[in-house]
Amino acid sequence: MSGRGAFLVGAGIFLSRIAGLVRQKALAFYLGLSDESDAFAAAFRIPNLLQNLLGEGALSASFIPAYARMIGEDREKEARALAGAILALLATVVSVVVVVGVLAAPFLTDLLVGRWTGEKRELTITLVRILFPGAGVMVLSAWCLGVLNSHGRFFLSYAAPVVWNLVIILTLLIGGPVLDRPELVTMTAWASVAGSLVMVVVQWPAVRAVGGRIGLHAWRGVTGVPDVVRRFFPTMISRGALQISSFIDLTIAGFLPSGAVMAIANAQVLHTLPVSLFGMAVSAAELPEMARERGDTEAISRAIRVRLDAATQRVAYYVVPSAVAFLAVGGVLASAIYEGGAFTAADSRYVWLILAAGALGLLASTVGRLHASAFYALGDTTTPLKCGLARVGLTAGLGSVAALMVPGWLGLPASWGAAGLAFAAAVASHAELLLLRQGLCRRIGRFDLPFVEVGKLWLAAFVAAVPVTVIRITAVDWQPILLAAVVVPVFGVTYLALTYRASVPEAAVIVGRVRRAAGR
Repeated sequence: MSGRGAFLVGAGIFLSRIAGLVRQKALAFYLGLSDESDAFAAAFRIPNLLQNLLGEGALSASFIPAYARMIGEDREKEARALAGAILALLATVVSVVVVVGVLAAPFLTDLLVGRWTGEKRELTITLVRILFPGAGVMVLSAWCLGVLNSHGRFFLSYAAPVVWNLVIILTLLIGGPVLDRPELVTMTAWASVAGSLVMVVVQWPAVRAVGGRIGLHAWRGVTGVPDVVRRFFPTMISRGALQISSFIDLTIAGFLPSGAVMAIANAQVLHTLPVSLFGMAVSAAELPEMARERGDTEAISRAIRVRLDAATQRVAYYVVPSAVAFLAVGGVLASAIYEGGAFTAADSRYVWLILAAGALGLLASTVGRLHASAFYALGDTTTPLKCGLARVGLTAGLGSVAALMVPGWLGLPASWGAAGLAFAAAVASHAELLLLRQGLCRRIGRFDLPFVEVGKLWLAAFVAAVPVTVIRITAVDWQPILLAAVVVPVFGVTYLALTYRASVPEAAVIVGRVRRAAGR
């Protein structure tokens, strides 16, 4: 079931991420790397922390194990009561946080991008106030995701952001040609709020279909609520380590030249695509399955070790070539997606620089998410919390040095500090993975990472990067989209052929599917 679930999660995420790329393309076309685009990227990040901390990450890791366990034990009435109680609790907390966020928008803006003044600061404050309610609605959308995932309905909740992106894209297409930049980003912020409401509307019928008549329910005395709440807050911090680190990045990036904040945001959209498609897909599908494991301690530990080994290989097969592609042809990808209008070829090279630095931590981030899911399935939220806090501390310290000091020491432009931030995040993700692995070995027994298999993947990916690098260097006059249309298939087919010859199981599965499809 977890394999099919991972596929459905990946399919939903793929559609939403493609829609997200189109959204970023529209933003880049009309705003480029400007003060207005910086303001929108920063303002979007501030309330987005609410969604990421209270939403999918923490809610899934604390709510899904308890709810899925009740469903698996045929305690449907108790499960509905738990879901309704958590919904009421979430709605209460989110309402308070949204009001505080709207009122505290000037303080939050100054805290995170304190160097911004004048119109840029005022625009950021306005956008934060508009976007906060939308982020609150997205937290409720994450509750829908938790219910649907627990019932094995993976696709809809991960594909729902498509409609949110479509609302924003349509707004940009309508307003972009006729509005000035401040008016356009303001209208886009309102579109984000409207799109988040549509997300909940799209998911609600499916929630009712699988969960029954779930309504707001008083949380006192409801079975499972204390357990969910106990797990929620440490999980919120540990799962939110990446978001908190991104906040630190935003604060540091505020000291860099204009355009750095939006350039980092554009790079992160590409950077998180493989993490979301493969790391999130596999982790989201494995979490309820690991939570349902039964037996004595050794039996559960053995089952989780087997799942981790298989899931790590599945994740690595796709993430390793993604990281190498960002290193080798990240500029081609950035040009094909973003270039045009106000976004120039120089902007594409800037995004590539950030992509290449961040690619060094891509595999560690995805495998780390999988390890954290194993802890949550075991009911341990403390260890991921400690590891997440270590990551945040390392990101803050190393990121400040790499972004604000190293470029000057090396005689590089100050804008290169954005790549320093990405490199610091990569180092921090490796440190977090090491700590998670050590803790997990103590909990379930030592398990070996598939180093030999992963080594084959790195070798195949770097070999596959050779022909596409030659094409990129020689085809300097090609249009970006045409160049991307050539190098991406060449890289992918070469990587698949090499891994198939190396007897990598995932490659054999893909080749088998292609042969069966061709024989129809």
